[in-house]
Amino acid sequence: MINKKTNNIEEVTHLEGIASDSWYALGANEKTIQHSYSIFSRFFRKGSALEMGPAEGVMTKFLSERFEDLTLVDGADTFCRELTNRYPTATVVHSLFESFNPGRKFDNIILGHVLEHVSDPVEILASAKKWLNRGGRILAAVPNSRSLHRQAAVLMGLLETEDSMNEADRHHGHRRVYNPESFRNDFRKAGLRIEIFGGYWLKPLSNRQIEETWSSEMLISFMELGERYPDIAGEIYIVATLPISE
Repeated sequence: MINKKTNNIEEVTHLEGIASDSWYALGANEKTIQHSYSIFSRFFRKGSALEMGPAEGVMTKFLSERFEDLTLVDGADTFCRELTNRYPTATVVHSLFESFNPGRKFDNIILGHVLEHVSDPVEILASAKKWLNRGGRILAAVPNSRSLHRQAAVLMGLLETEDSMNEADRHHGHRRVYNPESFRNDFRKAGLRIEIFGGYWLKPLSNRQIEETWSSEMLISFMELGERYPDIAGEIYIVATLPISE
């Protein structure tokens, strides 16, 4: 028998450890989140928004300017306290996604770099489906195992396979590295209808190498260039909604 209470304690401890030394608001990571917001913003519905796993709130800054009705849920108390101070008009909930019960529905549900972290992404997507208004959208982004820099790392012997964990994956607490097929498959398993699949951030080198040598103009250009080549982009995204039959 699985002791869910024990598992929850372990998961909260795990998340607090990540929050104590998070890299998501640093360097190229911050630019990546900002660009993902610019893409998501093309597909937002009017109304309310739920951001799952906002972490330091890089995307939250833009969401708070876009949505008057904004709810934030994160499993790390460290992040929640910071978010409450920075975004006093938002509803901030400290909860594991598996335990979250909003008691309402939303027009937009955002999962930026969430599904690679959780134990059961299909379960999380199935829950998000229940919280989505008819006509609403779920918008999610994850790192892509077929990114150019991962393919090069395999050729150089730095990674065993494209979906092997690298230093950054382990630091962020990733549990998997998606490819385009596995990403889409989890949405289908959760009973969601995929409206749009895409990518961004054509990434030939590691973040560290890019941050040491690239200009802001180069970074922005390669973020946009990745939209032309989603299967090999550094990041992939999905916009999904409820099935037509529901």
